[in-house]
Amino acid sequence: MTEPTEETPTRAGFVALIGEPNAGKSTLLNRMVGAKVSIVTHKVQTTRTRIRGVALEGAAQLVFVDTPGLFRPRRKLDRAMVAAAWSGAADADVVVLMVEAHRGLTDGVEAIITALHERIAPGQTVALAINKIDRVKAEALLALTERLNAAYPFAQTFMISAERGHGVDDLRRWLAGAVPQGPWLYPEDQIADLPLRMIAAEITREKLTLRLHEELPYQLTVETESWQERKDGSVRIDQLVYVARDGHKGIVLGNRGETIKAISTAARAEIAEFLGRPVHLFVQVKLRPGWLDEPERYSEMGLDYRDTT
Repeated sequence: MTEPTEETPTRAGFVALIGEPNAGKSTLLNRMVGAKVSIVTHKVQTTRTRIRGVALEGAAQLVFVDTPGLFRPRRKLDRAMVAAAWSGAADADVVVLMVEAHRGLTDGVEAIITALHERIAPGQTVALAINKIDRVKAEALLALTERLNAAYPFAQTFMISAERGHGVDDLRRWLAGAVPQGPWLYPEDQIADLPLRMIAAEITREKLTLRLHEELPYQLTVETESWQERKDGSVRIDQLVYVARDGHKGIVLGNRGETIKAISTAARAEIAEFLGRPVHLFVQVKLRPGWLDEPERYSEMGLDYRDTT
């Protein structure tokens, strides 16, 4: 890392990653930070809150905001997620629109570009990152780049593969020069600004999402109920999984509790790796039919219930 000097003054700023669900925002965030701070699954709408990951590039500190995917909201939770995404974009120094190369200029991307014209302040920097470039041929990439740049005056266009790392270094270096001069916003060794309780809950929710199927992951939420530091250096974490329907509780528990046991084991191992110390994880499943209408649940997710109307 380049040490800041008078010739290389420090820079710092927020970079909002926006795009359709599954565009690769969480994968890019984790790649930029060099650690897993945002959950990644094959299911859309996995990211619910604005997750901030912190990366260093030379004398610049980049605070990435992984926003929920932008889509047409149907439920209260959907509306709160979309509101959080646009709020993250409006507050950022630089916005990066991520588009999947193989899907191209979809109706969803067109709707986001229309909203960019309406919501982004004059002078705010917006870059384009075409992701998953390994899935299409060069000619198709060139044509897509031209179409997208004709639709919006992007400051710069990058061809990347967030999963494989192609083009990510170029994007990070450019962002380091695009954020404003100023002191760093976080300590040098900090990689995320989510509370550890929330990161632990997100890790467990990822394991639930990967294990379960269809609509069920969107009907449940995970909260860390208690966090106890122990004298031997380990930590005891108690979590609650709230489900909206009685039938869902049985699915999450599984036969003789085998499903939730496997999920807890996988989550405990990843939380322990993230924290760098032993973890004792206890997960309970509770029926809470109205949790999708409770402001407190949204606050736990970092969302504003007022945005659901």
